[in-house]
Amino acid sequence: MIAIRTCKMLLLAAVGFFFALVAFNNLTDFDSNYQFVRHVLMMDSTFPGNHGLWRAIRAPWIHLAFYLSIIAWEILNAALSWWGSIALFRTLRSPQPEFHRAKQVGVIALTSGMLQWFIAFLCIGAEWFLMWQSKLWNGQDAAFRMFAVEALVLVILLLPE
Repeated sequence: MIAIRTCKMLLLAAVGFFFALVAFNNLTDFDSNYQFVRHVLMMDSTFPGNHGLWRAIRAPWIHLAFYLSIIAWEILNAALSWWGSIALFRTLRSPQPEFHRAKQVGVIALTSGMLQWFIAFLCIGAEWFLMWQSKLWNGQDAAFRMFAVEALVLVILLLPE
């Protein structure tokens, strides 16, 4: 039972590590992903003449606000994942009901991360701003990959010991 609980704790910690790295990269190499967000919101690499171009946002302050909100969400996801993994660590040898209660923060962390990839990238970026039409500024594959990773970790976390 300790081995299974340790796996759950480590997988949740790995998600926290991932989000910490993503936030770190976005803060220390701010312009790289800012350009990604800017181009997606401006829709400047979608199919020419598509009927969705009226959705494009050209205001730099909105680009910046959107990007900063993504970074803040990443930091929140990292903190929640680390907090959840610490809660699991503290209850590794506790009775099952206590360990099960300790999963709550991890469930919130993983759900928050999944919502980020699904809402910000797959719904808003890919569908509203037609990111899927861009060969250069298309983050759908990465977003789906991370959504799937977090979903798998969530399923493992929720499995009974």
